[in-house]
Amino acid sequence: MRVMVIVKANADTEAGRMPSTGQLEEMGKFNEALVKAGIMLAGDGLHPTSRGVRVRFDGKQRTVIDGPFGETRELIAGFWLWQVRSLDEAIEWIKRAPFDGGDEVEVRPVFEAEDFGDELTPALREQEACLAAQIQPQTHA
Repeated sequence: MRVMVIVKANADTEAGRMPSTGQLEEMGKFNEALVKAGIMLAGDGLHPTSRGVRVRFDGKQRTVIDGPFGETRELIAGFWLWQVRSLDEAIEWIKRAPFDGGDEVEVRPVFEAEDFGDELTPALREQEACLAAQIQPQTHA
């Protein structure tokens, strides 16, 4: 199963404060352990919302809203995409992450094709497989 591990923003991440060398070293060690275990598929930190936008959809209308955005507890500072055997395995891994007090991380399963049932027709499944095959070489470039 794949899971998205969502690292919640805080005042420091929203202010654009970069981690210390020590924090980067600890996270590097954790990421290395994830890679060696075959868990980590992707992962990155995100710039503060002051550098981003939101796009609101209302029928055919599109409205672009410039950051920053309020309520840091609702914002994302970074993410991982992991391949694990179960949600319990993901929980055991995230408990080892080098975060400090007050940090919050959310772990959510990613939908797989079988989750969509008959609504994902054979033609749509084939389309998804073709897109995945095209994406694969791009992620290794």
